[in-house]
Amino acid sequence: MGILGWIVLGLIAGAIAKAVMPGKDPGGIIVTMLLGIVGAIIGGFIGRAIFGSDIGSFFDLSTWLLAILGSVVVLAVYHFATSRGHRAHG
Repeated sequence: MGILGWIVLGLIAGAIAKAVMPGKDPGGIIVTMLLGIVGAIIGGFIGRAIFGSDIGSFFDLSTWLLAILGSVVVLAVYHFATSRGHRAHG
């Protein structure tokens, strides 16, 4: 899958991750989309490391699940980092 595929997959996975994650998103839609792209790429690397196989095509279910899982993890870390900083200062 090319870079354009990863970007589209990440945008959609980021939107799904945002729907799954509770609470307000401190960064807005643009940050959520960027985190989705990063999460999709990280999910692909983790999947490759754990399962030892290359990531499938754009229409492969395992590719989507890994991208969504990676996006949820990245979004959760972002929520934790930003909410922790706000509590420490306020």
